[in-house]
Amino acid sequence: MISEETKATLGELEAIERIHQIKRDLGKRIVILVHHYQRDEVMQFADYRGDSLELSRIAASEAREADYIVFCGVDFMAETAAMLCQPHQTVLMPAVEAGCPMARMASASDVEMAWQALTQIWGEEVTPITYQNSYADVKAFCGKHGGAVCTSANCRAILNWAWGMKKHILFLPDENLGTNTALALGVPPERILVWDPDRPPADWSIVEPARIVVWKGYCHVHTVFRVEQIQRARDKYAPITVIVHPECPPEVVQAADLSGSTSFILKTVHSAPPGSRFAIGTEINMVSRLAKENPDKLIVPLARSLCGTMFRTNVFNLLQTLESIVEGNPIGAVRVPPDIARLANLALERMLSEK
Repeated sequence: MISEETKATLGELEAIERIHQIKRDLGKRIVILVHHYQRDEVMQFADYRGDSLELSRIAASEAREADYIVFCGVDFMAETAAMLCQPHQTVLMPAVEAGCPMARMASASDVEMAWQALTQIWGEEVTPITYQNSYADVKAFCGKHGGAVCTSANCRAILNWAWGMKKHILFLPDENLGTNTALALGVPPERILVWDPDRPPADWSIVEPARIVVWKGYCHVHTVFRVEQIQRARDKYAPITVIVHPECPPEVVQAADLSGSTSFILKTVHSAPPGSRFAIGTEINMVSRLAKENPDKLIVPLARSLCGTMFRTNVFNLLQTLESIVEGNPIGAVRVPPDIARLANLALERMLSEK
């Protein structure tokens, strides 16, 4: 970690110049992947930018020649990249402490306990599905038990795939994405059950009629949005289109005009005609960048919601990572045990084949 004293001495502009120079020197040996939620100071160095799975796919395909993949995101994203990339490649994180609070809400041990309880009721008629925003051991659990990974973009397709095989789904770890998708597919609210690992059902009879059990987890970035914010945006900017991410609470998704993944939001805004007006409920760095890149449109955030763990990546720890490569002692390597990676990749492969 670069000390505060070094930061003060070095300065951001000099750090930026050094990063540019090292990138030129290393050439194709490195590829820098940057998530849409990163700040602009980091985004300027992106060889590729995208959402978590999109970047991991790039790591597995477009970046095949690189020795080092520098992932500016959070840890579960770098894990997936490490599982999908080539054996000779190493994935590095500039901010190794950048975890995902939502992913941490579903531990493999808690998921195993829930699975044991649910299979006692439903037998083999349940498929585990985990959101990409989960750790490798939870993905491995799903791989082991015939399940798959999903993204916010393909969640509907994956749930339909799972229901095509078995009657019930255990959905991890985002309650809102699971609920919003099930509702959009016509599942009645009374057949959606929330599983709280700290407070299992007192009455197990309520589990039996459920079509989907959604884990009690959430993204703190998206749970800040409220219906009142949508109404204020409409009052102030009408006519305006309100778009929110499906990790938002169900009442917010239902009140919005559109709901969709990061890629959906980006495509919708970029393809809209000049003069279009949007209020967007997602991470503020992405919304602010959309506004800068689309000056012919009005783009405002529903509220300012920052992903603090994404914000831990900065030009100083990015520089430190690149300098460690030059020095021949790379830091921040992300590795997944082979047995976990093998099972997790089964879940990823099912998603990619069934999307």
